[in-house]
Amino acid sequence: MNTDEEYGEEGLSDCILQLSIQDSCQEAFLKSAASLEAPTDENLRVLAAIEQELAVGDVVKEVSGLNHFQIFFDKLYSLFHASPKNQRQLAQCAQAVGQRLLVIGRVLSIRWVASSERSVRAVWENYRVLHDHFTNAANDTSRIPETEQSEVLMLRGMLRHICAFRESDARGWLPVHRAAMQPDPEVLHTVLKLTAQGLSLEERTAGGGETALTLAVTAGLVQNVKNLLEHGASPHNTNTRNESPLLLAVKAASLEITQLLVAHHTWVEQVCRKRWTAMHEAAKVGNVDILMLLLRNGGQVNQKDVSGGTPLAVAAEHSHYNIIEILLNCGSSVNAQACNGESILLDASGSGNTACIQLLLDNGADPNLPSTTGHLPLHKAAFNGHFDALKMLIPLTTKKAIKAVGQSPVHSASEGGQSRCLKHLLACGFDVNYRMNARNSENYSDMRRSALYFAVSNGDVECSKILLVAGAKTDLDPLCCLLVAVRSGRYDIVKLLLAAKADVNCYFTVLNDTVFPTALQYCLKDEVMMRLLLNNGYKVERCFHCHHDDDVREANEGQGKIPFCEFMSLCCVMHLSGTVVRTLLDYVNHVQICSKLRLLLKKQREWPDICDILNSPRSLRHLCRLEIRRRLTLKRLNKPEVMDSHIFPPSLKHFILYQELDLYSQDLERII
Repeated sequence: MNTDEEYGEEGLSDCILQLSIQDSCQEAFLKSAASLEAPTDENLRVLAAIEQELAVGDVVKEVSGLNHFQIFFDKLYSLFHASPKNQRQLAQCAQAVGQRLLVIGRVLSIRWVASSERSVRAVWENYRVLHDHFTNAANDTSRIPETEQSEVLMLRGMLRHICAFRESDARGWLPVHRAAMQPDPEVLHTVLKLTAQGLSLEERTAGGGETALTLAVTAGLVQNVKNLLEHGASPHNTNTRNESPLLLAVKAASLEITQLLVAHHTWVEQVCRKRWTAMHEAAKVGNVDILMLLLRNGGQVNQKDVSGGTPLAVAAEHSHYNIIEILLNCGSSVNAQACNGESILLDASGSGNTACIQLLLDNGADPNLPSTTGHLPLHKAAFNGHFDALKMLIPLTTKKAIKAVGQSPVHSASEGGQSRCLKHLLACGFDVNYRMNARNSENYSDMRRSALYFAVSNGDVECSKILLVAGAKTDLDPLCCLLVAVRSGRYDIVKLLLAAKADVNCYFTVLNDTVFPTALQYCLKDEVMMRLLLNNGYKVERCFHCHHDDDVREANEGQGKIPFCEFMSLCCVMHLSGTVVRTLLDYVNHVQICSKLRLLLKKQREWPDICDILNSPRSLRHLCRLEIRRRLTLKRLNKPEVMDSHIFPPSLKHFILYQELDLYSQDLERII
């Protein structure tokens, strides 16, 4: 926009308007009424109508702060590129009204118009000229804005300076690149007149390597694309992403531009980025007309991209039924596989569209064709939770095919967290304890084998419960499911696993071969989890088995395994030793603490309390509970039918099961 000084040099400084309201809305209405009714003020009426349109359009803040009259009109120009009333008529108004506007300047103030809804309605109802303007202006699209005309005229004047059109801006764009992106085709048409003087249309932008044609195609400007092609722009040159103009046109789903490019002999099967063709893009977009146009001009239905995918695979992945049908009728291979072995039907199963799946099956798609990762279409549907597709594929998938791939769809449903599909698979008789084969297990760093492991590692309580109720075993994996849940701090899943008789005293010796059961290592900082394990039969006595104060023979027996005292001496956990040992003492009879552990505990603030327990006889109540638990055995303690029987009154049951030390249940009660 021009400055005030520039307009002052043009002699327009005397046209300053003060666009502020000093009188009431009623006075403004009266003054504007007197002006608008005068037959000689046609230009003023149009101007006032334009101004009212601005006000209703909520652009008050854009123009109300401007004082210079010419700047005011410049602002109208910039705001009214899309307005039915054009800038040329506004410019004529500005010249015609002259000093007349200074007299009735308040009429031009738009603050009174936008001040309230009532004011706007009053203007609409009482001033017929405004109503006529809005009615007529809606259909007035015949004139070209003056600013656009002036830009074109300026360009035409610069054509004699061809060197200017070879200079790029800071972004590396030439004028022809800018012109290709302009909605007004006259701008590009003017620049293209220089092609006869050697102006190249194949120059690329510095960033992205776009040509004028790829820019015009991306912008969807049909007339600009037509002009460029008629002036010799190559339809084959790609950008740095190796995207051809045809590919970009198909991506934009522009049939008209695609037709233009095909008419100018673009290569339909031009291979672009990752060997992706316009046929692949048409299958992805799902535009039937574009696909048919490409097919009529040499499009290949079995062309594969870098991953081995055909247009049919792309259409199946995006659930485009009509595209699939056309490609099949044109000879596309229904059982083609990608480089990873994924079939067309597997892609369709991932999208879950049963109509597309049925269409492929009707045309001979094999539901037992596995991928290299050991997945069938049934696995894909189960993982993504496509229930209807799952029901369709179950009777078509053979047990032999499932055995050959080495994993059950129960694994896939559990991994994807699809509880509904999981229930249906189990109801159909799939084995809840089917173990994944070694080849598939090696794809996971933890070497998991069971479906339950997937649910536990995902923290999926619902799927874990479904599997456990169906009889899932908790010890089918190298790393027990219980240890995974303890390490993740999932109290709810730990409770479920313990209720399902998971071994609280299991070992995982790959990292640390310890004397004491592994689970304690994962909850040293979590007293709630620790007591949850201790209450359910964790063998605390093994934490105090140590050879440091024993003879040579016993020391040799324990050689190779890490005792609790040495583990707690690690610098990363030694500060926790006091809290952990104090908690463990609630679950044992009198124990001996070795000199190494004693030396460590003396530095902890819990030492006085620990020392008092070690030097005093344990209470009879405490000893009785330990003896009762020993005689009942852990197996009976974990049987609800035993502990809920009439033999154990509620108070005795709570006492035996350490319920006063069950911090997790106490927290739940507080929450409830």
